[in-house]
Amino acid sequence: MAAMKPRTGDGPLEVVKEGRGIVLRMPLEGGGRLVVEMKPDEVLALGEAIDSCEGLQKK
Repeated sequence: MAAMKPRTGDGPLEVVKEGRGIVLRMPLEGGGRLVVEMKPDEVLALGEAIDSCEGLQKK
């Protein structure tokens, strides 16, 4: 029988390097977190897409 791991709940937005990839853990409205593993070049492309989004105020 597989071990049951307790859910850790929400938690902060996290971006960490794990092995060769970058793992994004994003809290979701209503509970839980979205977990996405990406390659470094995909992370850069995502950052550029976010930076070019209209309506964002840059600090």
